[in-house]
Amino acid sequence: MAERIAVVTGANRGIGKEVARQLAEGGDTVILTARDANKAAAAANDLSRAGGTVVPHLLDVTDPGAAAALAATIRDRYGRLDVLVNNAAISYDTWADASDADLDAVREALETNLFGAWAVTQSLLPLLRVSGHGRIVNVSSEAGSLAGMGGGTPAYKSSKVGLNALTRMLAAELRADGVLVNAVCPGWVATDMGGAGGRPVADGAAGVVWAAALPDDGPTGGFFRDRRPLPW
Repeated sequence: MAERIAVVTGANRGIGKEVARQLAEGGDTVILTARDANKAAAAANDLSRAGGTVVPHLLDVTDPGAAAALAATIRDRYGRLDVLVNNAAISYDTWADASDADLDAVREALETNLFGAWAVTQSLLPLLRVSGHGRIVNVSSEAGSLAGMGGGTPAYKSSKVGLNALTRMLAAELRADGVLVNAVCPGWVATDMGGAGGRPVADGAAGVVWAAALPDDGPTGGFFRDRRPLPW
């Protein structure tokens, strides 16, 4: 679809900002959200100078009222939503172990990484259904793959396992509505969360953008990195 309307959460920096850039470069109107309004505005202004339409919007994904307000704004201004990229995430707790994890920290990660994405999706789903070509991309991680999971990083891993499960459930439920739902691992990317040494952020974001632009007969309920399936 030309001139799609897309939402990217947690997009004031890192992978989210690069996904927003690539979507805008491709002709989409991008609603760039962040939990700090000033940071959202600065990122949107930065991307708009490079070309494309990028609109900032305040969104704390853990605040149901904020998700409802975003939905109302999109409904009033555009009447539909074509793409939702659930990117907002916290707590890459590589220093922690499950055996003695701070469960409050685990709950905090789940609130953003799983329940936040879930709540935003529920709020925006009526608008994605209106599109007729809705795409939901959950930015996940191979750290959430049960197939090769070991110890450590309990908060982040648990939240991504949950996000992958949500991906599968939504894909099955929304197939009849023409909404494709997939999880994408961008790989180890050199961002504030990933740290130095990872691959370029543009490479990690490209797989997310690919899933956001799948044709109507494209896959749904999948887990991918660089367009290739990953084991659950």
